[in-house]
Amino acid sequence: MKFFKSKAAKAAQAAGPEIVELAAPKQPLRYRIKKDLQRNALIYIMLIPVLVYYAIFKFGPMFGLSIAFLDFKPAKGILGSKFVGLKWFKSFFSDYYFKRLLGNTIRIALADLMTFPLPVILALLINELKNKKFSKMAQTIMYVPHFISTVVICGIVISLTSSTGAITQILHTLFGVKEQALLNNPSNFLPIYILTEIWQTLGWNSIIYLSALSGIDQELYDAAKVDGANRWQQCLHVTLPGIAPTIIIMLILKMGKIFNVGYERVMLLYNPAIYNTADVINTYVYRKGLIDAQYSYSTAVGLFNCVVSFALVMITNKISQKVNGSGLW
Repeated sequence: MKFFKSKAAKAAQAAGPEIVELAAPKQPLRYRIKKDLQRNALIYIMLIPVLVYYAIFKFGPMFGLSIAFLDFKPAKGILGSKFVGLKWFKSFFSDYYFKRLLGNTIRIALADLMTFPLPVILALLINELKNKKFSKMAQTIMYVPHFISTVVICGIVISLTSSTGAITQILHTLFGVKEQALLNNPSNFLPIYILTEIWQTLGWNSIIYLSALSGIDQELYDAAKVDGANRWQQCLHVTLPGIAPTIIIMLILKMGKIFNVGYERVMLLYNPAIYNTADVINTYVYRKGLIDAQYSYSTAVGLFNCVVSFALVMITNKISQKVNGSGLW
């Protein structure tokens, strides 16, 4: 027995300090936590405000979701209100406006989703510009609308599409469109909404793809040139695969927001005359909750919206992992 022990000790000693370290007994968890806290104390202190913010403003309000299952009365509070189960969900699913709301939400969301490739295309075009001064100037001009308040943007759009607005007058002169507010026509809402969305967000959304493009190894382009690849082939076989992980992550995040469809912009642009094509789930929640004071009903509708959005994220991420082997997690 002593012979085997001495041989093992000699082998470990001959192998070097690395083997000896690996053979050392593992430190207790409490000791490792204490050592980590001492080493990264400043980082943990900086993390405290972030944790407090999420605890108060993100996780704290989730307790209020319980009113979706209650007949909530502000005077009685959450704990004093009567439990009604799925009553408000059943009421929403049988609501006269349910099909209209769901149809409008899906229609606007799909139209918005079709604009997803535009920031990628814009980033590729900017990346191909040789004149750096012009490239920076173009980027600055395209970023500006993002920093303008949505209220101001929608106010400008309403003014331009009014009966005497510049866009209405141009359409009347060129195509004979009737001189009336374009947003009073239900069929005009979707194109106006999408164009407004593109105008305000296109330049800003391209930033992340420009950052991804800057991270592609230039040696890959040199190798492609040696193989005789032209600019289009380089884009197809080097650039797009290089930014594919970023595109996938952004698409998954986009799917999570698909049922929110920029309800602030919808709310600022629509009016009762075009509810049949412009009213979506989130604007309905706003009206029922804050205007009609139906707190439990509006919470149930909002919770349904969140659950559907979460399911879409999970499904998209799973499909991405199956097809490309990568996802958000």
